[in-house]
Amino acid sequence: MPHCVFPLCLDLNFPIQSSVPSPSPMTADIAIVLSILVISLVLFVTEKVRMDVTALLVLVALALTGVLDTSEAVSGFSNPAVITVWAMFILSEGLANTGVANIIGRYVLRFTGKTESRMIFVIMLTSGSLSAVMNNIGVAALMLPVVLKVARETDTSPSKLLIPLAYGSLLGGLTTLIGTPPNLLISDALRQNNLEPFGLFDFTPIGAAVMIGGIAFVAFSSRFILPDYGKSRSSKDQQGVESLFSQYELGERTFFLKVGPNSVLSGKSLIESQLGKALGFRVIALQRNGETIFTPDPHSRLQSGDRLLTQGQAERLAELQGWQKLVPDDASPSASTLLSPEVSVTELTIAPDSFLVGNSVQGTNFRNRFDASIILIRHQGEFKHRKLAQEVLHAGDKVLVQCKSSNIEQLKDDPNFSHFKLATKEEINRYTSITERLFEISIPADSWLVGKAIKDSQLRLGFDLHVIKIQRQKEEILLPGAEEILQAGDRLTLHGRRDDLQLIRSLQELEIQFPDKGETGIPESEEVGLAEATLSPKSKIVGHSLADIQFSEKYGLQILGIQKADSSYRAHLGNKQLQFGDSFLLMGPKEKLSLLEKDPDFIFLSQVDNKTFQTSQSILATCIMIAVLIPVFFGWYSIAITAVTGAALMVLCGCLKMEEAYRAIEWKSVFLIAGMLPLGTAIEKTGAAELLATGIMSTVGDHSPWIVIGSLYVVTAIATTIIPTSALVVLMSPIVLKSCADLGISPQSGMMAVALAASASFTSPISHPANILVMGPGGYRFVDYIKVGAPLALVVFIISMIALPIFWPL
Repeated sequence: MPHCVFPLCLDLNFPIQSSVPSPSPMTADIAIVLSILVISLVLFVTEKVRMDVTALLVLVALALTGVLDTSEAVSGFSNPAVITVWAMFILSEGLANTGVANIIGRYVLRFTGKTESRMIFVIMLTSGSLSAVMNNIGVAALMLPVVLKVARETDTSPSKLLIPLAYGSLLGGLTTLIGTPPNLLISDALRQNNLEPFGLFDFTPIGAAVMIGGIAFVAFSSRFILPDYGKSRSSKDQQGVESLFSQYELGERTFFLKVGPNSVLSGKSLIESQLGKALGFRVIALQRNGETIFTPDPHSRLQSGDRLLTQGQAERLAELQGWQKLVPDDASPSASTLLSPEVSVTELTIAPDSFLVGNSVQGTNFRNRFDASIILIRHQGEFKHRKLAQEVLHAGDKVLVQCKSSNIEQLKDDPNFSHFKLATKEEINRYTSITERLFEISIPADSWLVGKAIKDSQLRLGFDLHVIKIQRQKEEILLPGAEEILQAGDRLTLHGRRDDLQLIRSLQELEIQFPDKGETGIPESEEVGLAEATLSPKSKIVGHSLADIQFSEKYGLQILGIQKADSSYRAHLGNKQLQFGDSFLLMGPKEKLSLLEKDPDFIFLSQVDNKTFQTSQSILATCIMIAVLIPVFFGWYSIAITAVTGAALMVLCGCLKMEEAYRAIEWKSVFLIAGMLPLGTAIEKTGAAELLATGIMSTVGDHSPWIVIGSLYVVTAIATTIIPTSALVVLMSPIVLKSCADLGISPQSGMMAVALAASASFTSPISHPANILVMGPGGYRFVDYIKVGAPLALVVFIISMIALPIFWPL
């Protein structure tokens, strides 16, 4: 039951009941535990290893070193706090899936009005109230599209409302035992030490005071501390389309390309046209005979008269024009072109233990690393001469390379190659594919290529053409480097397909048509729509590129642009890795957008269709949640038992499917907590907690107990910027309990302070997933979280230090 009382007076000069203890001796077990602690903190900060994997490594290290026995090492997985955490994820999903939280959020947000401070107050209060009984990450994800709708309807910048949404969900988690995992872990630490744990609403008095104070501060200071990055974006009307195009900087990069009569491109597929690879263009739609084909298949064949709605960079158009002015030479170079006293052709065999094995030519940076160019690869008797940069090398592959004669000895002694052989002119002529792929071009004075480095010409990456020699007046430049600047009159010897040069010419023959000013160029269609989305906190595709997941093929949609913080990307999107906080603009058939909207990997920032929920299921889910809380409030059952019961009922009653329940659990958090709990046990068991507490007491132990508690609060609050909050409270709990024991004061007071500090994760986007979630849609920068979060953290600290003596006296 609640412990809070209201003393008639406060004595901040509370006498210390025991002197600062003498430091305990450093034992082998303490040294091991502290070493594991330091290593785990380094891994958390550097993120060299996933957080959940780090936690499991901690568990294993404690068992293998003998600090803990087997049952102690794996006890975290049966801990009531861990069980409650995963059960609450399922309960939260049940409330969201049946529309309970959505209905509450939409109803309350009707009262936002159009005053900025009032909107912020209502948004934070709503998200905070929901976070009292739901997972705060889930609340932020659920409320995100609702708040964006409010921003659109009130013509308010999303950046004024989304950080308040995230912070409101964090503040609300402070108000109940189940509001956030740190509260559960703090309470469980008390239970494990035979102390009275916190009840369901023991956090409510001080948590509510902190939440209201924090909300009031953000609402009334919003004009000064919240950034304003422009008006809201919408995808519901033409004005919204223009706004989205402006937001993603697409307006100047969208144009039509028309395929002329008798074009070489006629009959070629979009992939074969090289529009994407060579120039970074993306075909959004194809118009043919009055019909518009949206998100055309990459293997679609082009026809004369086709109009391609294309997205790309305007400066690429000038480059495209420059290609047309290349002058091909009808004379074909012979094998002698590859050889000279200064240049040799060598056959190398890839050694079995070479680092090259399993990597692509481009990925190994072969040209720069070995100062040699690959002109042919022979793999198991098969000759490969096209797209060599993407070819993966295997042990035993024979590669024919051209290099400077001065580099021969270095290649001969290189351990990456098991065999070395110089090729003669006669041997090269046997490789007919090599000599057939040699041709020469000249660069006229008015070509775009004049003054450009070879690496910027897209000769190699765009068209798989390799410059093996430059004839410049009387000078001959053999194997020119990537930084070599091309000049007017240069005669280039290229290794590639002559057809690629014709393809370059055919690309230039495309007629470029820009949309009228103020138009997006998107043809109207009832079947096709635009939508903006972001990754959900439980997305499995984070860290993968669009090419990795084959996004267009899998979902039948086009991503027109990606926004990362304050930067927008429109070209070469296939190689961009998707990260939490990114937002992206989608285009495609509305039925495909509706399907993707239901995908748990994504959160739509603009709705395609209005979701409908069954009222009966909403009422049922609400009753289940109430049934979970009532027995805990009266002390009949523990929260772990009632939460698991409620999770099972959510599935049995059809509020969500079992697959959805598994998906709802953030297993990363579960394994993180379960893996770190044994470290807390080890810190206490070995005496490391006493040693660390003694260090703290030697610094602040001569002051008031509230100074000690305040110091512990500050240490915890600072650590939240780099250490996961759940892991942090596990590490701090034994230190706080020992410090309180040394002072002879109530352990609940110190533990409550640490719980408040751990959940006040405002100062950086990486402090909490809710902060990352709003980063992309709000267009925030890292510094914005410091500007808003640091003052809020100070306000929360002041309120906590005032309220703690009132509700949790010593």
